[in-house]
Amino acid sequence: MNPLATLTEAAFQEQVVTLAAVKGWAAYYTYDSRRSPPGFPDLVLARDRVIFAELKTLKGRARPEQLEWLDRLRHAGAECYLWRPPHAREIERVLA
Repeated sequence: MNPLATLTEAAFQEQVVTLAAVKGWAAYYTYDSRRSPPGFPDLVLARDRVIFAELKTLKGRARPEQLEWLDRLRHAGAECYLWRPPHAREIERVLA
């Protein structure tokens, strides 16, 4: 079985946050978003620029509210990504 297929979103987020810290990024994420308005990206990363990232598992689907937030942020000039575990090389390149 593909190990990426069993990776949870929480574990994937931990990997991205750890990589970001190693590369000198500050990371913000909401610990429990159940009482927050829906759709805001999972991570805000800041170093020499600001990145918004929505994280999904291999099978996870982005909800319309999440896609709308990413679109609005992009339209406002923000750097935004929808990352999944197979995007590891892209994530490393973006955070380099």
